[in-house]
Amino acid sequence: MLDEQSVKDILTRKFNFSKLDLELLGIFVEKLLNFNQKYNLISKSTEKSVWERHILDSAQIIDYIEFKEDTSLSDFGTGAGFPGLIIALYNKKRSFHVKLYEKSSVKCSFLKECLQLLNIKAEIKSGNVFDNQIDSEYLVFRAFKKLPELLKISRENHKKSHKMIILKGKNAQEEINKALKTEKFDYKLFSSITDSQSKIIVSNVVK
Repeated sequence: MLDEQSVKDILTRKFNFSKLDLELLGIFVEKLLNFNQKYNLISKSTEKSVWERHILDSAQIIDYIEFKEDTSLSDFGTGAGFPGLIIALYNKKRSFHVKLYEKSSVKCSFLKECLQLLNIKAEIKSGNVFDNQIDSEYLVFRAFKKLPELLKISRENHKKSHKMIILKGKNAQEEINKALKTEKFDYKLFSSITDSQSKIIVSNVVK
């Protein structure tokens, strides 16, 4: 397990997080752990490894994003803000928009408090994701539903070309093989930097 300082070193060296970014992340982690004493935002078993299991795990998708002007990213089932809030904190372009989709009112309240506390620009969207029309250039999924349902969101709720970034566990290839039996899609599979067995599925969807 990587300790806090080791993760901060990676965030600085590999992803160019600034000193201020790291300070804000520290404030966020403190609030998260305090909030988690009453509400189950993250698993209790991951509290001691929050910097690696949640912060770094979220930050690694920066490698698959181009932070262009007038572009947006939608994070589905963001929960406590992973990975969307971490991306919003990192983002320096004011016209790159991050949208946080979360159904839980408790988690939405936590996210709202965090955005205000950290002065982060992001939009919180509550309710059922299947009831929304999506228009972002990036769709991000972390611990959110099985692959066929994610492909359904991409197919039915999105009308323009986009990139899907999906964080999955050790059964990623198995899920892909099963999904390919009923639906065709192009993808690339990358290894997670926080877990050798976990994978990141990146799929460019052309419409």
